[in-house]
Amino acid sequence: MPDATEIGGPSVPIVSIADGRAVVRLNRPAAHNRLEPADLMELHEIFVRVDADPSIRALIVTGTGPSFSSGFHLGALADRQAAGPEGGDRDAFAHTVDRLERLRVPTIAALNGGVYGGATDLALACDFRIGVEGMLMHMPAARLGIVYYASGLRRYVTRLGIAATKKLFLGAQPIDADEMLRIGYLDEVVAPEHLMTRAVALATTLAANAPLAVAGLKQAIDGIAAGTLDLEALGAVRARCAASEDHAEALKAWGERRIPVFHGR
Repeated sequence: MPDATEIGGPSVPIVSIADGRAVVRLNRPAAHNRLEPADLMELHEIFVRVDADPSIRALIVTGTGPSFSSGFHLGALADRQAAGPEGGDRDAFAHTVDRLERLRVPTIAALNGGVYGGATDLALACDFRIGVEGMLMHMPAARLGIVYYASGLRRYVTRLGIAATKKLFLGAQPIDADEMLRIGYLDEVVAPEHLMTRAVALATTLAANAPLAVAGLKQAIDGIAAGTLDLEALGAVRARCAASEDHAEALKAWGERRIPVFHGR
């Protein structure tokens, strides 16, 4: 995926790449960026391409219009339910969000407006979340008669805690930006006009660090949170980073009192 490119079109997620950053923009504003089955396939492919491109060191997910996303299309969910076993991958949403969580690069959800249903988990799968003043989030699973998939529940519990998770899922009531910040759903709240400036600044900071170390640290931290840390794999990553050109460059730059230049090797 070369720099300064844009992939996508009307109603499908748009990807732009520049300066080592990929920006994925949900692009169905008339429907509050509702996610259709085709969008899940497109997002999954985007995440695969990002992982395969070493020039990309950070990813931002945002939306077009007044909402970040209204979540998965309930009409498509009903159609899938009616179709029974022939209705396609019932776990497609979970698989897409899980793939986002596993990205090697640090990820930022730039929440330009309300976030609802499954989109709340899409944002939780990112490493950082920046929201805007006046926004709301709503997890209506209990009102829709839905028991959520395991990985989504795990993200809620490990990132927000049991009490907040029960309040959001069992109460099924919306909360505002201040409460989102208080429970740790948001890392920051900014004025709408400053959202992308702040997200790009954070992405630039993250992208300036050693890519191998960033990927290894992210994987280890997520593994600890999920209770799945592989100590042998962690040891191999630590050894690889210690022997890397980037580590040597960092030590050299420290001695020379300059900013290191990393190449992911």
